[in-house]
Amino acid sequence: MDKVILHCDVNSFYASVELLEHPDLADKPVAVSGSSDNRHGIILAKNEAAKRYGIVTAETIWQATKKCPGLVLLPPHHRKYREFSVKLNKIYHQYTNLIEPFSVDESWLDVTASRKLFGSGEDIANTIRERVRHELGLSLSIGVSFNKIFAKMGSEYRKPDATTVITRENYKRLLWPLSVNQLFFVGYATSEKLKSCGIMTIGDLANSNEMKIKELLGNQGLVLRSYARGEDNSAVKDFDQRDKIKSVGNGMTFRRNISSREDISIGLSHLAGTVAGRLRKYGLKAYGVKVDIKDPNFKVISRQTQLDTATNLAEEIRKTALDIVKKYRSEGSEIRLLTVTAINLVDEKESEQLSIFDNFGKSRRKSESLERTMDEIKNKFGNEAIDYANIIGNDIGIDY
Repeated sequence: MDKVILHCDVNSFYASVELLEHPDLADKPVAVSGSSDNRHGIILAKNEAAKRYGIVTAETIWQATKKCPGLVLLPPHHRKYREFSVKLNKIYHQYTNLIEPFSVDESWLDVTASRKLFGSGEDIANTIRERVRHELGLSLSIGVSFNKIFAKMGSEYRKPDATTVITRENYKRLLWPLSVNQLFFVGYATSEKLKSCGIMTIGDLANSNEMKIKELLGNQGLVLRSYARGEDNSAVKDFDQRDKIKSVGNGMTFRRNISSREDISIGLSHLAGTVAGRLRKYGLKAYGVKVDIKDPNFKVISRQTQLDTATNLAEEIRKTALDIVKKYRSEGSEIRLLTVTAINLVDEKESEQLSIFDNFGKSRRKSESLERTMDEIKNKFGNEAIDYANIIGNDIGIDY
């Protein structure tokens, strides 16, 4: 018996969440964007009205407003998006525990065993869509199919606010005529290679010669060919058994290029504080720190160092990151962007074998207690409620 898998995709997620507080803008072209003043001037999301003007994600604000002079721009609120993501998955959990988030606004659900309680896959999809619309004010496009790849493509097939069922009986009719670049996981470069060999549609790929595809794209080409043929058999993971987090990072492009030790320290304080807070949230510590340094010419230096003792403390991560910057950055050179990433992660409960009389151990426990108190204040009152003194009043683009 075939599996029944749903792929749930919120329509224009960021923009839809923002419009809940701006109902008067519902019929106007709206985009969520970074600030051009802070050099983050790109489109992050757009509503259906903006899409009709050809607005696309990741283009510059300048390009977007040239296409649509009346485009309304709203700032992003990522914490709000995460909160809605949690609410979405709570609804999904009422139909199955086999939920695999693909991003903040997309999830696969295996409802094979849920049909006796809730009806067919299409019935479950329509029920979920109605509940999300009623309870959260958002619309979903849902694909229903016998594997994850086709379920994902079903959610893309008709938008917005639709359920598309792709079966063994209709997938050739629905999907094979589509351009090969519309197959999930086929990017621009891959599609160009395929098209250069006369493989223009998903059906062409499905019916292509295995040896020819392997010669062109290697083993990954054979995987893509199997996807086109409906042969994906990967399982939807249990929500509580998702892949372990392998790294935790945060980066920012500064409002102006920075070069002084003070500015670099401020930037690293902010980034290290965010990374450390996320590590504690996930119950992890890091045995390594990686720093990416981008200069005004977009040249990037990436360096990392290993730690003797795993940490999730902001000050230890900041000091390590600062040492990396001092060692590998040319003296006096300007920095456009910094990224700090915690790597080689372990469970925070892993024993450090420190003596209770070890002064270093006592100091770390005191620092951890302080930072966890800060976590609680931020969780309750927002990130702007408390921060390190050197960050407050900065002019490099950290907004509070």
